[in-house]
Amino acid sequence: MFEHIERVPGDAILGLIEAFKKDTNPQKVDLGVGVYKDAHGNTPVMRAVKEAEALLLKNETTKTYIGSHGAPEYGSVILPMVLGESSPVLEAGRASATQSPGGTGALRLAADFIAKKLPGKGIWVSDPTWPNHLGIFTAAGIELHKYPYVDADNRLDFDGMLGALEQIPEGDVVVLHACCHNPTGFDLSREQWQSVLEVVRERSLLPLIDFAYQGFGEGLDEDAYGVRLLVENLDEAIITSSCSKNFGIYCERTGCLIMVAKNHEQMENVRSQIAIVARENYSNPPAHGSAIVSEILQSAELAALWREELTEMRDRINTLRREFVEALAPYGLDEKYACVAEQRGMFSYTGLTPEQVDRLRDEFGIYMVRSGRANVAGFSQENLPYLAKAIAAVN
Repeated sequence: MFEHIERVPGDAILGLIEAFKKDTNPQKVDLGVGVYKDAHGNTPVMRAVKEAEALLLKNETTKTYIGSHGAPEYGSVILPMVLGESSPVLEAGRASATQSPGGTGALRLAADFIAKKLPGKGIWVSDPTWPNHLGIFTAAGIELHKYPYVDADNRLDFDGMLGALEQIPEGDVVVLHACCHNPTGFDLSREQWQSVLEVVRERSLLPLIDFAYQGFGEGLDEDAYGVRLLVENLDEAIITSSCSKNFGIYCERTGCLIMVAKNHEQMENVRSQIAIVARENYSNPPAHGSAIVSEILQSAELAALWREELTEMRDRINTLRREFVEALAPYGLDEKYACVAEQRGMFSYTGLTPEQVDRLRDEFGIYMVRSGRANVAGFSQENLPYLAKAIAAVN
């Protein structure tokens, strides 16, 4: 029965990993894989995470299921982190948290809920967006559309974005990146978020806010500005949150689907449906990652250590952005790539063409996605001079 099955190309980023490993260039640089790296090129385990795990190992008494919605204590710490400690949405009981296998799992829960309970609604994503958005929503059977986000000059095209949102059919779903837009790194200002709110409200659109990088842009609360603005001024919203990046627990697959309804009763109705969707997908989420997060955020000491470590990671990335542009100054390219210092998060839409990316890989052992998206965490003070020289050579 499998004789007709054809082989398909592998994931482009996973292919980069293999090609990078095989490259014998001693100066090779990996800017492709979307994980945080320290100055030594490692993805470390945070100290707060190690301490939390030690406590869990000492005190754990069971390995039983945690339920389709996940551990209650996880939801109780994630909701205020995302929506704010004094959120009027939480006070009104309008929000529900469902633990998921990573932010990707939360997106699939949202997609299946939309497909089953909001049939006929289209979904709109930015152009470009995280490539897996396309696969997730298409697999759920939702009609997919795109709105402009970056123009031909590699700048945020907010006018184009807003104009497109104003034409979306009433009631459709619009996917918004809360911060650290993946793959471009271009984020909305507070004034632009206000304009988006007005259009979403006027068109009765349902926002699905992908919040994968809280704390990696400007700060935990600062990065949540758009999320909180929308949920506090709209009756309904969907938020997908991830702890992979800000807790550095990528392999623990720890995410959360947050559903916001008009009132508590409607929230409970929606919550009951999400439990069924989760049950049909994977029954119960994994427990270890959520236990780590809960252990940290329920401890004043561990939470303070975690915030300190997160600040160090964020500051390192933002510093590397500035230093990258400065390294290009001797070649007269600092203005051309000034956008890299303006962007936020781990990723940068550099503006490099696919042909330039190919040359960087083949001639210099510098690996990134052909769209020109680079993982800024792969920069270091040691490789920046080499990177700048290589980029100058292909310009």
